[in-house]
Amino acid sequence: MVARIYNPAKTAMQSGTAKTNNWVLEFDPQSPKSIDPLMGYTSSGDMKQQVKLKFSSKEEAVAYASRNNIQYRVDEEAKRKHRRASYSDNFRFDRLSPWTH
Repeated sequence: MVARIYNPAKTAMQSGTAKTNNWVLEFDPQSPKSIDPLMGYTSSGDMKQQVKLKFSSKEEAVAYASRNNIQYRVDEEAKRKHRRASYSDNFRFDRLSPWTH
């Protein structure tokens, strides 16, 4: 039973950074998922895949895993690129390429 500790990336659907300040501890799957031949549902007998614990810092997540004798790995967060552009930049006079429809 190995757990993964990571900082979730921001969603691609929105420009906000909500839910990216917490660290998450979730367990790796122990058994593969199976497909029910009659209905086609995907199922698994591994209930730990449903557990997601949220912590305010990486140190708290590591301390929890150590305290409960859970093997873990820490996936460090990738550096986010901050791109600052506004709508009015599309109409600047010093643009590299002319703006057209």
